[in-house]
Amino acid sequence: MLPPVAVYNCVHFAIDSRACILHLQPPLMASFLRATLRSQLKVGTKPSYSQTCRLFSTSQSRLRIDIMTGEPTALPDIESSQLKIHKNPNPRSPPKSSSLVFGHTFTDHMISIPWNALSGWSTPTIIPYGPLSLDPSCTVLHYAQTVFEGMKAYRDENNKVTMFRPDMNMKRMNRSAARISLPTFNGDEMLEIIKTLVKLDSHWIPQEPGHSLYIRPTMIGTQRALGVAPPTEALLFVICSPVGPYYKNGFKPVRLLATSNFIRAAPGGTGGYKLGANYAPGVVPQVLAAKQGYDQNLWLLGEEHYLTEVGTMNLLVVFKHPDGTTELATPPLEDVILPGVTRDSILALARDHESGKARIPGLPDNLKVSERHIKMAEVKAAAESGNLLEAFGAGTAAIVCPVKAIGYQGKDINVPVGDEGMGPVCKAILDQIVARQMGTVESDWSVVVTEGTKGSLKGPNPVA
Repeated sequence: MLPPVAVYNCVHFAIDSRACILHLQPPLMASFLRATLRSQLKVGTKPSYSQTCRLFSTSQSRLRIDIMTGEPTALPDIESSQLKIHKNPNPRSPPKSSSLVFGHTFTDHMISIPWNALSGWSTPTIIPYGPLSLDPSCTVLHYAQTVFEGMKAYRDENNKVTMFRPDMNMKRMNRSAARISLPTFNGDEMLEIIKTLVKLDSHWIPQEPGHSLYIRPTMIGTQRALGVAPPTEALLFVICSPVGPYYKNGFKPVRLLATSNFIRAAPGGTGGYKLGANYAPGVVPQVLAAKQGYDQNLWLLGEEHYLTEVGTMNLLVVFKHPDGTTELATPPLEDVILPGVTRDSILALARDHESGKARIPGLPDNLKVSERHIKMAEVKAAAESGNLLEAFGAGTAAIVCPVKAIGYQGKDINVPVGDEGMGPVCKAILDQIVARQMGTVESDWSVVVTEGTKGSLKGPNPVA
């Protein structure tokens, strides 16, 4: 049986241009939901409450119900073949790579795709980069109805432009959107549109090692109304920013403050989704940590002080065990931790090494890979016994972030770092990911945007 709330909170459908709302009768909606669940779940499985809510929201954004028969009709989805391009009449010259500050410079164009509950997704357009026009009553401004993604495009020495595992970002964005009743979309079609944007502004992509084009897809609720409910209007837009290395002067190991008095996420919450609302509450704890001499928060959960994330990154810890094995461990997702693309890539590479499928230079032969709960007490004990080998964060912006100390209960737990500012496991994994991002190692994770040839850099003024 479906949770009562899933039947009671009926889908809100716009039935005219003024977004009047129609509430379907509970029996009709219950029938529709049952059909939706049957079509999307394996035979014999029972949907969890979170599955029901996500499927409910997804169906809301992709279907319209006939008010007389209750039959669902598909709303228009995003189609890359309909893309319209309006080039910027005043293109700018990209700045020198050496002057780039992360997330402060933006390219000439952006993607804009409106959605409404009556007509679905509108024609996708690429337009000149510029401000958005929003009504003061828009739901995003009052109820934080927004999701976003972070992904990168890279240029190799032959000017070949690639993106790293962008399909995962599209899937995660849809999952996040469904969690807060924003519309979902065809990820493959959206990816083709993003590739077109990257091609158009490809001369903004720096070629120097460690540089890239940061791509920020964002979706916001734009319905002009006060009241907490699924929005009847939304906007999906994408902007791009050329960026240099996260650490300009080489990797700098960070100091973490283990934080339990502030909570980033909890079971049943939204920590496992990339929502704008998840980030602002972390600013004050980070400021307080900085005042104590720490770079980031290590978010703890529950009375047992389980490790979750580092700032806005996933966390991985390397332990040495008495049987001679080296364990690369990371906390399980469990809807509390964001399913990071870099985290997934690290685990996949490490598991290939563990199984012998693809040995990675620099990783120990006896490596064991684990997704398990890790308590701060275990980390402290391992450090005291010399069995804590490494700890590092992982995310799109920095790729990896080595940890050198963790402040816990008034004392610092020291974490070993190598001469290069990171441990051997972190270094070996970093080298493998960068090689795939830059195309020096062939991988199906690397999605080609433009093939390119030496000297083919195009644009009004190539990056210097």
